[in-house]
Amino acid sequence: MRRDDAIFLLRRSHRTPPFAIILGTNEIASAIAVFLRRSGRRVVLAHDPEIPVIRRGMAFHDALFGDFAWVDEIRAKRADYIGNLFSLFEDDGLVAVTRMGLTDLMVAGKVEILVDARMHKRSVRPDLRGLADMSFGVGPGFVPRQNCDIAIETRPDLAGLVIWEGQTKPQDKSIPGLLGGVGRERFIYSRNSGRWRTALDIGVRVFKDVVIGHLDGLALAAPIDGVLRGLARDDCDIPAGVKIAEIDPRGRACRWSGMDERCETIAQAVMRGTRLKEAELAFFEQQPSNLRH
Repeated sequence: MRRDDAIFLLRRSHRTPPFAIILGTNEIASAIAVFLRRSGRRVVLAHDPEIPVIRRGMAFHDALFGDFAWVDEIRAKRADYIGNLFSLFEDDGLVAVTRMGLTDLMVAGKVEILVDARMHKRSVRPDLRGLADMSFGVGPGFVPRQNCDIAIETRPDLAGLVIWEGQTKPQDKSIPGLLGGVGRERFIYSRNSGRWRTALDIGVRVFKDVVIGHLDGLALAAPIDGVLRGLARDDCDIPAGVKIAEIDPRGRACRWSGMDERCETIAQAVMRGTRLKEAELAFFEQQPSNLRH
């Protein structure tokens, strides 16, 4: 931690308001951030370097690079250090995005809500319990009372289901989300790791077999006609086996910005879980101290 941050925290620790931390800057994490900010909470999204964000028009991700990032009337700005973070919290229309890690953010004050929305498909999930008043695991691999307080389903056929018992379903590649009747075929995946270079951007119309960009020097082409709904940022490192681009085949009905229905459903589920957990915590606090354990 920087010396200036340590001094800032010592001066402010007695009056720091609770805030929410969201792990991830993708479109689902961003939708959750919008709903939490609308509820009056201070929100920071922590960057996940492992999986590239492609639906950048629906996410706050590009604010990490100083670019404009806006989702449903909520804007994002980058916080490079703790003092900067709290100055951003003063603006009701802003959320903060940062490259600071969870450990750095937790020492900044009381964490009310912690949400893991990184959407890792295969990695081991960390235990979020006890790191905040309430913790949410979003997507595959989360089990209430094992690694989170509340889990939220994200699979297209179950999106928004709030889980208190059991666990979220594993990733099922046999049930792709359809867009304009097209499933997996609308995505471009990385076959290998490498540096990604592209001259295109979100919202550009492309045609089948047109080169979208180059991964480690290998040209990758559009699999179908449509509009670029998702595209990894130019000049970034891409791991193998992840989505690099998404093409929306719906013609004039295509959409690459704002909040889509699935993300909104998942964010609303987090808010339902938040209200229920708040009621549970309030009830617990009303009990005599000898009955709380």
